Amino acid sequence: MDLKKSSSQKLIADRKFLIECYVTMLSRIKEDGLVSLINHSDKNYNLNESHVSSEKVIQALSIYFQLMTLVEENAATQYRRNVETAEKSNPIRGSWSEAFGIWLGAAVGEDEILSAISSTKVLPVLTAHPTEAKRVTVIEIHRELYLLLVKKENLSLSSYEQILIKEQIINLLERWWTTGEIYLEKPSVRDERANVLHYLTNVFPLILEKSDQKLKYEWLAHGLDPTKIKNPDVFPKINFGSWVGGDRDGHPLVTADITKETLGLHREKALKHVKSCLNNLVKKLSISAISNSVPQVLIDAIGNRSKLLGDSGFRAVQRNPHEPWRQFVNLMLLQIENTILEEIEDPLLCYKSSKYLEKDLSFLRNTLLESGFDGIVEDLLFPVERTVRCLGFYLAKLDIRQNSDFHDKAISQIMKSNGEIDYDFSSWEEIRRLRFLNHILLSNASITNVDRSYGLEADHLLGCYRVVRHHVAQYGTEGIGSFIVSMTRSLSDLLLVYLFMRETELLETNIQVVPLFETITDLYNGPVILDDFLQHPITKKRAASLQNKQEVMLGYSDSNKDGGTIASKWNLYKAEIALAEVGSKNQTNVYFFHGTGGTISRGGGKYHRFLESMPENTVGGAIKLTVQGESLAQLFGNPLTGTYNLDALCSGVARHIVNDAAHQKGLNYPLQIMGFLSQKSFEHYRDFIETEGFIDFYGKVTCIDVLEKSKIGSRPARRTGSRTLADLRSIPWVFSWNLSRNTITGWYGLGSALKTLKKNRPNDFLVLKNSIQNWSFFRFLMIQTETNLILSNLSVMRLYSELDEDVGEREKFMNKILEDYQDSILMLEELFGEPASIRRNSQYENLEWRNEKLEILHHLHIKYLKKWRSINDENSREKESILIKLLSIINGLSSGLKNTG
Repeated sequence: MDLKKSSSQKLIADRKFLIECYVTMLSRIKEDGLVSLINHSDKNYNLNESHVSSEKVIQALSIYFQLMTLVEENAATQYRRNVETAEKSNPIRGSWSEAFGIWLGAAVGEDEILSAISSTKVLPVLTAHPTEAKRVTVIEIHRELYLLLVKKENLSLSSYEQILIKEQIINLLERWWTTGEIYLEKPSVRDERANVLHYLTNVFPLILEKSDQKLKYEWLAHGLDPTKIKNPDVFPKINFGSWVGGDRDGHPLVTADITKETLGLHREKALKHVKSCLNNLVKKLSISAISNSVPQVLIDAIGNRSKLLGDSGFRAVQRNPHEPWRQFVNLMLLQIENTILEEIEDPLLCYKSSKYLEKDLSFLRNTLLESGFDGIVEDLLFPVERTVRCLGFYLAKLDIRQNSDFHDKAISQIMKSNGEIDYDFSSWEEIRRLRFLNHILLSNASITNVDRSYGLEADHLLGCYRVVRHHVAQYGTEGIGSFIVSMTRSLSDLLLVYLFMRETELLETNIQVVPLFETITDLYNGPVILDDFLQHPITKKRAASLQNKQEVMLGYSDSNKDGGTIASKWNLYKAEIALAEVGSKNQTNVYFFHGTGGTISRGGGKYHRFLESMPENTVGGAIKLTVQGESLAQLFGNPLTGTYNLDALCSGVARHIVNDAAHQKGLNYPLQIMGFLSQKSFEHYRDFIETEGFIDFYGKVTCIDVLEKSKIGSRPARRTGSRTLADLRSIPWVFSWNLSRNTITGWYGLGSALKTLKKNRPNDFLVLKNSIQNWSFFRFLMIQTETNLILSNLSVMRLYSELDEDVGEREKFMNKILEDYQDSILMLEELFGEPASIRRNSQYENLEWRNEKLEILHHLHIKYLKKWRSINDENSREKESILIKLLSIINGLSSGLKNTG
């Protein structure tokens, strides 16, 4: 049976079915003018002759693209299911099944496998970014529609039931049509937070449960000891993080009050979810003491706990006489309710932290096992234990991120207020900065006062740290992530955070201070900075409380903007090796926080390939990575897709642990040749962006000016507002190019570099070509760049280029772009041995169902860009109206292209 062929046929049939439902809905609501637009058989839709408003065209196409994505997602899920059923010898890439097959094939012992799984740590960090503008309401409609598509798969349904499902889909599409799809007003941090909370409370708990079930199943399916996979202790350590409400890098709207509110909401939602889990447990834990023996230790615990809780405890026990396990859970529920109320300060009457609840659940487990109720433990108790371990009382760890320049301004304001004459800290040489900071840190005297105002930046920063301190004093550090320093360029950038922590009584906590190395220069200097930091006396003093671990964040976006995709990925690869070696030298386990985005340009790509591409001995048993903007819905919006992606992260880390333990070394990779390729690519890319007139050209042929004014995300597009490439955030940089179908951020420089290598060093070119099969890093990089080349569209690129009316300037830059595009296509075809159209046929097919309709949106985009730019009055209603229309078009293009930001 050809699974790929049957999957492709099913995909086509499902596309046609959904389009039929969509067209039926439009006909029923009298939107006949849109029927020919949506009907795939009509390839001659003329926008100029249409009597339908542009708003309706945009909305119709946006929904169409999202329907295509839902169908493709469902097809991918069904394909994975079929492969799992039919082809055990060829498991799904990135799955637990693949990992077990590799381990057992290599004679890795059962206990070693279990140790690797239990040592695995995974922490996805959810962020809000300006490529995701959908409201939670629409995301929930997506979910309803997906469930109906899954329900339709049931072959035992009668024709009546099939018709009923079709009618439900048509009605749901009508509801979608009448729902405002995107934020017409600029979303606040609270709007973005609501989106993240939706995933944390409604989606990830389900994904977590399915992921655990999948791991259990594969363990058993591979014939391993079933008794060893029962305890939650041996499962991967999965937690979640968030930046929304904590990330203040260039985001003035993230105030101390927002952070305080966010931490409070995280705790409130987590406790509510835990209470719900315990309520569900108590409903089902109906074991009778009359017909079953009860351990004396449980009877004693119930008596002691109920006595401690007084009248409330007595009533809780009386609710379920002769059902001791239920009684104990009732008492736990009472303590959770006391914890939620926060009116009872006695730590014995509530849960001071989730660790105490974990102990009660563990006690419950032991008493059930002692009585022989193994099945009940696995079915009812295990999911509750996992939920509490993964979500705790904090839901997600909130990272606090700020830019090093902001920190410099804050300390300068404090110094000025304290009477320092030369207070411009940012202008000091590093030696002087270190001397000053070390002197202050060694002294016991505080340099700030809670009653004084020092200036905007200083007050903002100290206010945030004081909120964190207050939260830690009440609840501990469980819900606090790390203090991350964007644009870390020196040791003093990190020690300055130590100073702020000392001033706010946080230095004695176990909160990590994390460097973020973003540009290529920073990645190069990072190992020296980290070495100095790990050897600093304060870091050494704190090491034990941090379990001798050090988080290091790597930025994928700024290094891409800085030097192009090839140089970016190569410098990240080298930095990971060097930074891990620095950690080893300092007896510290360095683990990386990967600041990846959805696009290839920003570190996106399939998780299993991403993990496989990492150098040996650099994963450190843990993966922490950002899930940004539109990626959140695409990777985790559907629980089955989300389960697959979470499994890919967990199994990928576990595979690194096994490999590192076996001291597996990579093959003799052509590192020197890759260095040459990276350098040539870097030079070609820098020559392009440094060509005179580039900023002007870029500003005309992309919609960056719209993104800077748009209502898509709450964060400004630029860090400080200055109109330079350096100050522009890397997300709108990538987003703006991709919306023009000019995806140069994902490939520019590659074609020229490969061409130069082949011409000047032909033997090295052959070596590199041969390595594409066995060097995961290089193969992944080439696949990534090729994906962006496929997404480029030459005719659309030329249309956007005509927005630059200076023909000479336009041709100068377009000739460079088109030449490297053609070189990249040809060189990649030579490296892989066949054209992408053969190897990547599914991607081409997906685009085929989108391209004609995308071109309609591109034409509208260009039309309204011109109109918007022609209006000089920035405050006119007409300009504001066109901006909203442009936002809708951008949202539609994002849906059609899938990975844009």
